[in-house]
Amino acid sequence: MSGDDHSALQAALPPQARERLQSLRLAEGVATLVLDVAGLDRLERDKLEIAVKGALRGQDGVSEVRVAMTADRAEAAPKRRLIAVGSGKGGVGKSTLSANLAVALRRLGKKVGLVDADIYGPSQPRLLANEGIKPGTRDKKLLPVPSPWGVPVLSMGHIIEPGQAIAWRGPMAGNALSQLVDADWGDAEILLLDLPPGTGDVQLTMLQRFKPAGAVIVSTPQDLALMDAIRAISLFEQSEVPVIGLVENMAGYACPHCGEVSDPFGQGGAEAAAKSMGHAFLGRVPLDLAIRQASDAGEPPAAGEGSQAEAFTAIARQVAAWLDDKKA
Repeated sequence: MSGDDHSALQAALPPQARERLQSLRLAEGVATLVLDVAGLDRLERDKLEIAVKGALRGQDGVSEVRVAMTADRAEAAPKRRLIAVGSGKGGVGKSTLSANLAVALRRLGKKVGLVDADIYGPSQPRLLANEGIKPGTRDKKLLPVPSPWGVPVLSMGHIIEPGQAIAWRGPMAGNALSQLVDADWGDAEILLLDLPPGTGDVQLTMLQRFKPAGAVIVSTPQDLALMDAIRAISLFEQSEVPVIGLVENMAGYACPHCGEVSDPFGQGGAEAAAKSMGHAFLGRVPLDLAIRQASDAGEPPAAGEGSQAEAFTAIARQVAAWLDDKKA
């Protein structure tokens, strides 16, 4: 490749690629680049590779583009910490809270991945808008599926066919979920585990194999939900997993016509339960039609602005502060 050809190809690269370019050559129509990607997470690396290939494919004499990426070998691997999001029963909005907590933590500058461990009712592909995408593999490990919100995800919903029922007993489910947690999560520093509701085999397997750094408990304000949430707290405590705090979901409904706030599920139950058990109360998320509609559309409210986003951001700040405090 002549100097002019080299200069032309280099000039066609995106600015970020030019800054990280280690070598570039063109031989028999194949452009081969080596980029230094130290400090970039997996999503950023994937975006950079796509941009480079798109920029060079239309250049004269280029029929194929190959990109190799290197990073400083001395660069320390992230110390990944797992945070379990649990509830004692289903229907309390745990998966919606998990998705929005992940997005909110990402917006606070944390490198976050999300495991949809709710194996019998996987919903994260819908909540984070990456339904129908199959995970790849590298070195016999699954590669998480990117989402538009900067949070990579792995779920049984990415692996099984839509609508297919999973009829697995505890050991099979536990082994499948282990593959999701042991995937190639790249630079993720925090891995949220959206656990199935309840206190059964799958929950025990996850806690015993992976020992989360802490747990967030989700409940609605009513007494029945709180009774089950207390059982979930007991499970974490018996497993010596610290409880970061409780979240009260579906707390208060503002009438869209008159603005009056009512409490169809009660009020303050989770906060009172947290206080009585000596745990932190992380905050409330309202019963809001806009949250439901955005979630069904794969647009987590935490990715936007306004009161709905702030409810999740306030919770994320407390979780982030707890993690930072434990790191100190």
